[in-house]
Amino acid sequence: MDGRRRIAEPLGGADERPAAGAAPAARSIGGNLQRALDGVRIRRVVRRWSGPLFQRRLPRGTGLGAFALLMAASLGYGVVRGGHVEAVLTELSDTRDAIANSLGFRITSIALAGGRQLTREEILTTAGVTGRSSLLFLDATAARARLKANPWIAEATVLKLYPGRLHIKISEREAFALWQKDGKVAVISADGTVVENFVSQRFTRLPMVVGTGADVKARDFLAVVDGFPAIRDQLHASILVADRRWNLRLKNGITVRLPEDGIDMALRTLVDLDRDKKLLSRDIDVVDLRLADRVTVRLTDDAYNARAEALKPAKPKRKGGDA
Repeated sequence: MDGRRRIAEPLGGADERPAAGAAPAARSIGGNLQRALDGVRIRRVVRRWSGPLFQRRLPRGTGLGAFALLMAASLGYGVVRGGHVEAVLTELSDTRDAIANSLGFRITSIALAGGRQLTREEILTTAGVTGRSSLLFLDATAARARLKANPWIAEATVLKLYPGRLHIKISEREAFALWQKDGKVAVISADGTVVENFVSQRFTRLPMVVGTGADVKARDFLAVVDGFPAIRDQLHASILVADRRWNLRLKNGITVRLPEDGIDMALRTLVDLDRDKKLLSRDIDVVDLRLADRVTVRLTDDAYNARAEALKPAKPKRKGGDA
């Protein structure tokens, strides 16, 4: 019993027996003390690093700014997901131009030069110039790039003269020939650029070239053919064969096979034969000029059959007394 007449009992309960020695109790106390010290150290480290962060006061208006940023991010996400980016950018651009126009930077004069195939409206639309555009925010470099992206335009110059004058000068490509490939016909310029995929009535008289690679090789070849007007005037189409040599398809259906080299000499031979022998007026199908030392001619089927019939030996006549 203690001094107050109370019975001392072990903390673990009446049934708990004391340990055999004092060493386990000491180890238990030491372990608890070590864990307590480790906890103190951890709390000190946490306070040391987190204290300045959580004790620092945020600037006034931080919450409002964060809310505004969140709303802007949500609005931007909705615009992108809804596919309205272009419409929003156009609206912002129009607003910006309207402000610049109100300050005296409205485009009041537009001078255009060099347009023949393209109309004034087509040039301005391609350059991105509208009735709402302001000279201040017009990007001359971007306008020039858009103009040169048009296949008809080979070169372009865009000049801004403040406060309200705009000069645009273009250099157009010329329609040179009709190019047929894979059954489709397009209008090409002399450098082979396809300037129009639809052949309108005004281009039907252009020379026709056919085959892969004919678009870029047409200028040099047709320049040679132009030296022989008698052949050029009868020409319906020039066909590039295996990207190496040309065949001529004449308007009367005759095919002229030209060599890979020496085209001008072959055409001179053809002109002489037509002048002296009326070769291209005969009933023939193919004139082969690929060999320099000879000319081979193939008759049409009708002419061949007629010739074969004419070369058959005549049947002997029967005598009157023969039975």
